[in-house]
Amino acid sequence: MEPIRKVCVIGAGTMGAGIAAQVANAGVPVLLLDIVPREGANRSAIAEGAVARMLKADPAPFMSKAAAKLVETGNIEDDLARVAECDWIVEAIIERLDLKQDLYARLEKVRKAGTAVSSNTSTIPLGRLIEGRSEAFVADFLITHFFNPPRYMQLLEMVVGPKSDPATVARVGAFIDRAMGKRVVLAKDTPGFIANRIGSYWLQVAVNAATDLGLAIEEADAIGGKPMGVPKTGIFGLLDLVGIDLMPLLLKSFADTLPKDDPYIATVRPIPLVEKMIAEGYTGRKGKGGFYRINREAGKRKEALDLATGEYRPTIKAEAPRAKLPQLVAMPGKTGDFAWAVLGQVLSYAASLVGTIADDIVAIDDAMKLGYNWKYGPFELIDQLGAKAFAERLASEGRPVPAILATVGDGSFYRVEGGKRRYLGLDGAYHDVVRPDGVLLLEDVKLASKPIMKNGAAALWDIGDGVACFEFTSKMNALDGEMLGLLGKAIAHVATSMKAMVVYNEGGNFSAGANLGLALFAVNIAAWGEIDKLVSGGQQAYKALKYAPFPVVSAPAGLALGGGCEILLHSDAIQAHAESYIGLVECGVGLVPGWGGCGEYIDRWVKSGLLPRGPMPAVAKAFETISTATVAKSAAEAKELLFLRKDDGITMNRDRLLADAKARALALVDGYKPPEPPVFRLPGASGRVALGMAAEGFHKRGLATDYDVVVSDALAGVLTGGDADLVDVVSEEDMLALERAAFMKRVRDPRTMARVETMLTTGKPLRN
Repeated sequence: MEPIRKVCVIGAGTMGAGIAAQVANAGVPVLLLDIVPREGANRSAIAEGAVARMLKADPAPFMSKAAAKLVETGNIEDDLARVAECDWIVEAIIERLDLKQDLYARLEKVRKAGTAVSSNTSTIPLGRLIEGRSEAFVADFLITHFFNPPRYMQLLEMVVGPKSDPATVARVGAFIDRAMGKRVVLAKDTPGFIANRIGSYWLQVAVNAATDLGLAIEEADAIGGKPMGVPKTGIFGLLDLVGIDLMPLLLKSFADTLPKDDPYIATVRPIPLVEKMIAEGYTGRKGKGGFYRINREAGKRKEALDLATGEYRPTIKAEAPRAKLPQLVAMPGKTGDFAWAVLGQVLSYAASLVGTIADDIVAIDDAMKLGYNWKYGPFELIDQLGAKAFAERLASEGRPVPAILATVGDGSFYRVEGGKRRYLGLDGAYHDVVRPDGVLLLEDVKLASKPIMKNGAAALWDIGDGVACFEFTSKMNALDGEMLGLLGKAIAHVATSMKAMVVYNEGGNFSAGANLGLALFAVNIAAWGEIDKLVSGGQQAYKALKYAPFPVVSAPAGLALGGGCEILLHSDAIQAHAESYIGLVECGVGLVPGWGGCGEYIDRWVKSGLLPRGPMPAVAKAFETISTATVAKSAAEAKELLFLRKDDGITMNRDRLLADAKARALALVDGYKPPEPPVFRLPGASGRVALGMAAEGFHKRGLATDYDVVVSDALAGVLTGGDADLVDVVSEEDMLALERAAFMKRVRDPRTMARVETMLTTGKPLRN
């Protein structure tokens, strides 16, 4: 299969520009084209402006500024012939059939034979798009529907036609999967495909039900959020996020394209309040506010819209019901009525569409989990309710029971047999959930085996070929003494019985760092010995990992902060998911890195060859990064900050991370020798004074608080090697002792504990 070496994206709006940025994030050159503006001398101003906006946007579409350099800009009048340089052309222009068809006619004249062409449409059927095109064009055409924002959303819905060339489809699909990091879900050529068909129906049903039942929007979000596995935004918060003005556009599109007897049509009804909000600019977060808003005239007061009066009022606290789904839908009053109104309609609608919008239930579940961030797909939710009970309640209310519910009977849509997860097909038989080649998931390993060892904070698994996987399992994967204890036992086991170890988990974050709650508790009872034991225990465990007689590869995804970052720094290699956010953030809570991070980070800079020789440059670089609690906002940025080495790997697709890390570990096995302990040459007291002057400069400019200066001085003392005037040689053990002493001094300071407590209660740093 020929690789895709260059991509052209036509349409530099939010989606097109975002798609181009993700191609560039994959390290592949991309040509971004748009129309010539009506005014101005710069004929490529629209595409150029899109790139400039993305460089300033937060969250950032680009994973690094270097990626932006891979985007060339132009316009479709002067530069369309350049699509001949590209292996894949993505059309992402306005949703108008006539404009798309006109563009395809022009592309047919200039593209090279075999170049894939796809549309990012979400509303126009593939069959309509290719009307009038040649057989060769039709063979190379497909729909690739990305979700916004393209960098962060993992779902890619792919629609292929009956005449689409399988080789072209496979080539584009492989690139989207491996290079762009998306999970490709095959959808049928129907309106809205999968996720938007069900997702927009769900939102409309929920809004209707909340209005009819007289619920406050906070109550609706509490009931229809966490208990159903919906993101913390809830329903109305999600509408604010995606844009309330998008809702009527989707509804109109579906009303125009779906059969008149489709249940979706019955949900579409005028909502005067929403129409009024849109007319007045209350379109959600991108506008003046939405169902929720921040009233800046009232001291940044959080307010919510009253659905009955249409007026804003202070938000109310609504507790999410603590009940499993069967109990939730059975609750008396508005809570149960709302839960059933949403789940009854949405899940039965999804069940009725199997075979129509997708071939199987797995595709539908994956689309909703990846496209709308549901924790569970529709059929996983039905399994929680009980398929038989669900069908019986529909029947008792005189509502249609989808055929697949009759097929499943009193069984379930998913079950585990022989260590494999299986799903019910339309044929009434169960089939294995098949992963793409090169995908290894720990959740699958767990179905077929038991852990080698485990406790409440961690577990060790055999992932085949002599490789073990060490998994954090605590809340937020916070690190504590229990985890450190099992890590020591795991190292001993792998040393005698296996070849290599991968540190990896499938939580939302690799690790948010040490368990600050336990530290705060220990401080409150003055258990200083326990805290010192935790610090020294962490240092010993991490050094044991570093000098283990086998290779260790850490595979982070999401947050890898504090102690989570330090375990990366002690690994032989790192295979990071592209969306890894790595940093030594201890100074933000009034502490210094205590598990060897200071020495390891200095050693990274010394060995990088990127800095001038001498004791000060690496120390200054480490001080700059650690004292400001800098966090890399991507794995690419982590390489720039040297949390990742130059030769550490980056995996774009989260599903492929474990397999890539395992392969990296096995590649290190032959001839493996543990690293030699570093010897540090540090600037001593004079260097500490220089760093202190820098911190004081930030203080005078209002960029650092009084206590920031104190914490920075403690850090500087560690990084410069202590109080001697010029430290010639400092051992690794000396660095650990300096870290431990500085940590214990700071942890005793009430100002540190104020920062820790604020972080635990609000999730935000205290600037004291």
